[in-house]
Amino acid sequence: QVRLKQSEGGSVQIGGSLTLSCEVSGPTNGPLCLAWFRQIPERQRERVAVLYTGSQTSPVYADSVKGRFTISRDPDTNRFYLQMNSLKPEDTAMYYCAAVPGSSWGFCQWGQEIWGQGTQVTVSS
Repeated sequence: QVRLKQSEGGSVQIGGSLTLSCEVSGPTNGPLCLAWFRQIPERQRERVAVLYTGSQTSPVYADSVKGRFTISRDPDTNRFYLQMNSLKPEDTAMYYCAAVPGSSWGFCQWGQEIWGQGTQVTVSS
């Protein structure tokens, strides 16, 4: 069974940077869509970045983080990352990593997410 384990988040000042990591363990057969989501209390979980393994499709970002966040992976360590720069107070949220079955052409089977445990990121002055 695939499991995801996230690093701890933290508190950062406005304009600062923080990198989250997510370790994928267990059998992973075939392409995956690796993603980062975030959630504020009483709001719907927002998908902020997606990376497609086994596909030439470029990563996709939510408009709210485009140009500031970067998703990447290290296949050698089975980890993927979310580099967050120029952080704003509105980036404060619980962040979750997720993996879903993908395809070689970038299709993701959303609804079948395996989730990390979540980690809090707080941006303040």
